[in-house]
Formats: sequence, C-alpha cells, structure tokens
Amino acid sequence: MSVSGKTIVLTGSSSGIGEQAAYQLARKGARLCLVARREDELKRVQQAIIAEGGKAWVYPADLTDEAGLQSVADRILAEHDRVDVLVNNAARSIRRPISQALDRLHDYQRTMNINYVAAVGLTLKLLPRMLAQGRGQVVNISTLSSQVPIPLFSAYLASKTALESFSRSLLAEMGDQGIDVTVVYYPMVRTPMSSQTSIYKHMPMMTPDKAAGWIVKAVDEGPARVGSLMGTAGSIALAALPGPVTRYTQPLFRLMDKKWFIALYREMLLLSSERSSRYPGSRRPPA
Repeated sequence: MSVSGKTIVLTGSSSGIGEQAAYQLARKGARLCLVARREDELKRVQQAIIAEGGKAWVYPADLTDEAGLQSVADRILAEHDRVDVLVNNAARSIRRPISQALDRLHDYQRTMNINYVAAVGLTLKLLPRMLAQGRGQVVNISTLSSQVPIPLFSAYLASKTALESFSRSLLAEMGDQGIDVTVVYYPMVRTPMSSQTSIYKHMPMMTPDKAAGWIVKAVDEGPARVGSLMGTAGSIALAALPGPVTRYTQPLFRLMDKKWFIALYREMLLLSSERSSRYPGSRRPPA
C-alpha cells in the first residue's frame, strides 16, 4: 500500500498535524488535496510542497456548511480521476466541565458539526468514487482520551466516539468492497488547538511532526488502528471494568488538571534544565 502516486484528500491541512502530514505524504510521492477554511494558509502549505517537487491542490471550504462541503467534494471529484485516501483530520476541541455547560448546548453542536458531521459528510461524498475504483481508504482522527475516562472534554470526546462508531460500521459494511478504514488515536499533541488551554503549556506532548508520522503509517500500512500501548490497554480495561476504572482514575485526572500541579511540574523542569546547564554531561554536581 505505497503512498507514492496516491491522491489523498487531507482536511485541516493548513496548520498543526495536518500541515506536517501534508509535507510528509508529499515527500513520499502522494498527490495532496489540501482542505481547510483559510485559503492563504493552504496556499502557503501548497507552495512549500511544490518547492520541494511535490504536488498539491488547494480547496478552501467550511466543511460545517452543507453547501460548502458539497462544493468542495464536487471540485475534487471533477479535478481528479482517483481519490485513494480521505484523511478526516479537521477538528475542534472544547475544554469545559459539564456543570458549566448546562446552558451551552451550542458547544456540543458546533463540536459535533466539524468533528463528526463534516467528516461523515465528506466521506459519503467521496465513497462512490472509491467504490467505483474498487479500492479506497478513510482515515479518521480520534484521541487516546476516548480510550480512557477523561473528564472536562465531554463535547470533544462524544464527537470522536461517534466518529469511531461510524468507522467500525463503515469497515464492517464495505471492507469486502475494497474500503479500508483506519482510526488514529492521538495522545495530546502540541498544536494551536491544544495551546488554547493555558495550563497545559508545560505538559509533555507529542510534536506535530511525530503525530504526522502516524497518519503516514496509517496510509502506508492500512491498519484498522494506529495508537499507543497505553490507549489500547486503557480501552481494554474500560471495556472490561468500566465502573472501577472510571472511579479509580478520577483522582489522578483531577490532580493533573490542578494549576498548582502544572506549576509544580514546570518548576521541576526549570530546576532540571538549570542543573543540566551548570553540570553538562553529568546527572549530579561534582563533590
């Protein structure tokens, strides 16, 4: 399942994981259809790909608008004979306790619109071409947090869990017709979306470059799942013992969310950095 020569539709490709994935896939010979809202940023990514000898086309669109989604799908299908892979990477996240969202149904609606409805909508538009070709792949981006009981992100996790269920149904129904489906379960990644939560500034996170490599792996190898051992273990434990796992992990997650805990972690990093600069090449000061 070589990446080279494949026409790949990549949403959310104007920044973060999507941008880095576009570069990596282009370097492997893929033909990129770049989809996002910001046309100027898409063109910047396109120019960088072309400068390295790659191939990329720009499709600015608001995928939460049904007319916009239909228009971009029509353009892609008209301009490309094949659509080999769709990567549903565009997403948004909201961090808010349920108790503070009692009058904010729109938080759930707008998160569901881009993370689930838009992804499913574009998939449905491109599936007929894939079926006519006899082969295609849908890569849906999810999160490790859907594999363990994480608080404060109920809108985001609900949308991603819905997308995972759709992915399983799609594979079950169309796997024998040449349609491969891969779900990528990311841990926290250092992107513009995660940086909106200030207390996570000093938390260790995956880099966008490394995260993009997981998308390349998904396209190159075509597994049903790309993720971490921690996520897999968490999903098994949650499926087997949902009550105890949810109860016993909550104190840890509450601790991680405390500002003082983040501040303490930051101070530990600063002390470690100062120690390393004073005594390079040694873990402890000289006697």
